[in-house]
Amino acid sequence: MKMTRKILITAALLGLISIILGAFGAHGLKKLISEEAVQTFETGVKYQMYHALFLLFIAQTNYLSDKMKRIIFYLVLVGVIFFSGSIYGLATNNLSGFNFKSIGFITPIGGLLLILAWVFLLVAILRNYQKNTI
Repeated sequence: MKMTRKILITAALLGLISIILGAFGAHGLKKLISEEAVQTFETGVKYQMYHALFLLFIAQTNYLSDKMKRIIFYLVLVGVIFFSGSIYGLATNNLSGFNFKSIGFITPIGGLLLILAWVFLLVAILRNYQKNTI
């Protein structure tokens, strides 16, 4: 039950933050960065929200073991931080003193972690299906 609560809280926080960042991107950043950079920022927001919703599903399904939920949770959490977080930094690079391009390599690593989370879900579903049909 502790893992389910942790996943639900994290999903709620990721969702909340994505709504705040989406509003900030739509209203606050348009005057400060290019339209292309705003679209890049919005990509980070979308992926963060998609994975907040994904975590809500993961927390509530009885189809996955606690171990699998834990693996998927950490893949998503680190994946969102790396993927969306680096996109936020890259899109607003000219607004800070830090050059986010120097850590841009973590964006595809984050994307890979998010892909792996979905792969783990698929594998768990297929394994569970095979167990129940034999």
